[in-house]
Amino acid sequence: MPATPPGAHGHRRPDARELDALKRVLVTGASGFVGRHTLEPLLRRGFEVHAISARAVRRETSLGVIWHRADLLDCRAVRALIGDVSPEYLLHLAWYMQPGRAWTAAVNFDWVHASMNLLHEFGENGGQRAVLAGSCAEYTWQARTHCVEATTPTAPATFYGMAKHRLHAMASACAKQAGVSLAWARIFFLYGPHEHPERLAAAVARALLRREEVACSDGRQVRDYLYVPELGSALAALLSSDVAGPVNMASGMPVRVADVIAALARASGSPELVRLGARASRPGEPDVLTADIGRLRDEVGWRSSVTLEEGAARTVAWWRSATLDA
Repeated sequence: MPATPPGAHGHRRPDARELDALKRVLVTGASGFVGRHTLEPLLRRGFEVHAISARAVRRETSLGVIWHRADLLDCRAVRALIGDVSPEYLLHLAWYMQPGRAWTAAVNFDWVHASMNLLHEFGENGGQRAVLAGSCAEYTWQARTHCVEATTPTAPATFYGMAKHRLHAMASACAKQAGVSLAWARIFFLYGPHEHPERLAAAVARALLRREEVACSDGRQVRDYLYVPELGSALAALLSSDVAGPVNMASGMPVRVADVIAALARASGSPELVRLGARASRPGEPDVLTADIGRLRDEVGWRSSVTLEEGAARTVAWWRSATLDA
């Protein structure tokens, strides 16, 4: 069984009368890096949360989250699930996200088909409001790119970005036809608990906790990093709003990649083990890739409150605990 979603402890299962007043939401990818961090914020906002995992889970009704096991690539399984749950809201986060492979994997296009099937079934069964996960990889990446939803061109260079961009166009048309309110969450760079061990922040934190040297690029690239539990809160706020169309999901506080690595190194107590410039930067990466967060801040009413230092300290503490528990 996957780890219990953070913060789910202490939530009791509502009784039948309370259920009538709750908004029923179906969360896909709920045991993943992002999805697990949406569950507590959704519960706090008064949702009856139904969570999907592709792995075996128990129906943890006592925690306030109702778990389902389903393969979203199986059309018949999706139809049965939607018919059983009858959600009014949908938060679709599930996707193929294997580091080093996701950018180029052909399975991205299988997920376009699966996501369209999911949205179609949702609309056919009375669904009202959906938020689907997009990506900053949909934007055209130039040497210096500040991404604004309404004006920055979208011409992705990877299979992953192309698949997300295609899904956005198709899902928008499908939702309009079905009368479903649709928001498209363009997610930028993340770090924090439960990150895949091969991704940047996790790999750095784990190596430093093992007292190993960390060979990095010069880290001059500027990015918009967001502590992943904050993204969970932001997605819950977006779902609860009536904001439609693409919304950049980011902190709005650009930093150098070197600053992220340095914050993790300070939190681990091993800054001397970092070797900036020991590896070459990946070719084709933009020097600057940042997000305009005007829609998220002004229309959704959400903004980041966790500093890089705080997020790095919490991330290192989580990995230290996870290592001790292993």
